Amino acid sequence: MIQTNFLSISQAIKQGKGKVAVRGWIYRERGSNEFKFLVLRDSTDIIQCILKKEIFKKQWDDIDKLQIESSVEIEGEIKEDKRAPTGFEIKAEKINIIGFSNEFPIQKDLNEELLGDRRHLWLRSRKMTAILKIRSTVFGAIHEYFREQGFYEFQSPIIIPGGAEDGPTMFEVDYFGKKMYLCQTWQLYAEAAIYSLEKIYCIAPSFRAEKSKTSRHLTEFWHTEMEVAWANLDELMEYAEEMIKYVLKKVLEKNKKELEILERDVKKLEPSLNKKFPRLTYDEVLKILKDKKKIKINWGKDLRTIEEEKFMEIYDTPVFVTHYPKDVVAFYKPRDSKNPKTARCFDLLGPEGNGELIGGSERDTDIEELKRSLKEKGEKLEDYQYYFDIHSYGAVPHGGFGLGTERLIKWICGLDTIKDAIAFPRTMTRWKP
Repeated sequence: MIQTNFLSISQAIKQGKGKVAVRGWIYRERGSNEFKFLVLRDSTDIIQCILKKEIFKKQWDDIDKLQIESSVEIEGEIKEDKRAPTGFEIKAEKINIIGFSNEFPIQKDLNEELLGDRRHLWLRSRKMTAILKIRSTVFGAIHEYFREQGFYEFQSPIIIPGGAEDGPTMFEVDYFGKKMYLCQTWQLYAEAAIYSLEKIYCIAPSFRAEKSKTSRHLTEFWHTEMEVAWANLDELMEYAEEMIKYVLKKVLEKNKKELEILERDVKKLEPSLNKKFPRLTYDEVLKILKDKKKIKINWGKDLRTIEEEKFMEIYDTPVFVTHYPKDVVAFYKPRDSKNPKTARCFDLLGPEGNGELIGGSERDTDIEELKRSLKEKGEKLEDYQYYFDIHSYGAVPHGGFGLGTERLIKWICGLDTIKDAIAFPRTMTRWKP
C-alpha cells in the first residue's frame, strides 16, 4: 500500500482534531488583507481552511492570487467549527501551492448547453462527483449481483454486420470499404454463447442513432445485458427485479452522503426495495389507462412516453409490462402460444417519469418464423446466417434482457436529464468534448 503523510479530507474530518495534512483544489475562496478563507475539495469531501497573513508574510502575494481550482497542499490544526461548510476547519500552518488556476469558466446559472461545452471541467462539481460515485457503485453492484448468481462475464463485438433492433437507428461504419455498423446490443452473439456458458452477462457500450432530444436518450450508452439458457419469461423478470433491488440496496448503503448532496429524497426509492414489482400485461395497461387516466389507445399501438408516464403516476415502484403486440417488437421475440398476436416479452417501466429501464424477452428459436420477421422489417437474411446456425444445433428455450444503465442511474439519483448520468454524454446534438 502506498504510504503518504496526507489524509483525504474525509479522513481529516473523521480525525476531528490535531495536526493534519491535506491536499486538493480550491472549491471556494474569500478573504481580506489579514485572512484568507479557502474551502478545499478532494474526491472525498470539502473543508474550510483559514490562513492568517502574519503566518504567511513571505507567501502572501502568491496566496492572494489563488483562485477557484488552484491546487494546494495544506498542513495545520483541525478543529470542529459548526459555522464551516462541513463542520470542521483547518488553521493552516504551512501551504504549498502546486498549481495556479486561470479564472474558472464555470459560474452559477450557466445553462445546460454551456455546461455541456465545459463538461471536462464541470466534472469537478460536487454534483457530478456525487453522481459519478453513485455510478461506480451501480456498476460494481451489477457485477456483484450476476457473479453471485453464477453468471460468467462475456464480451461481444462492437463492429457488427447487421442489427438486432430497427435498421434506421444504426450507426454505419466504413470497415475497409465494407459497410458495417456499431452494435446496438450484444444479444445475437450472446445467444451463441449461452450454448457454451449457459448464464452470461456484460456491461458494455451500445449505440443507437435515434434522432431524439428527450431527457432519457443517449446515442452512446452503457448497456447491462444478460442471457440465460432454459429461462422463461417469469424467471427473466425475477432476475431483473432482484438485480434492481440489489443495486438500490448497495447505493443506499454506500452513497448516503452523495444522495444528500444531490438532495435526493430516498423515501421515493425505499418502496422499490420493500415491495414486489407489479406485473401487468399490455392489455391490462390499456384498460388501466382508459379507466383511470381517460386515455384510449388502439390495440396494437406501442406505448408512447407520455402514456408510460401517465400510467406510472399510479405506482411508486417499477412495473413490468408484458405481452406487447408482436408487430411492434423486435424480430427475435417469440409469439405467445396462448395469444399469437402478442410476444413473450416485457418492459420494466421506472417510476417518477423515468420510462423504460429494462427490455427483455424469451428468444424465438423457430428459424422460419425468424426469417419471416426479418423480411417484414426489410433486413437481409444473409447477414443473419450465423444467427440461424445458432438454432440449428440443439436449440433450447432461453432469454435475456437489456438495462439502460444510465436510465437506472438517472432514476436513483433523481436527475432531470440522463446526460448527467454519464461523464461525457453523446446525443444527437452533443458529440464533444
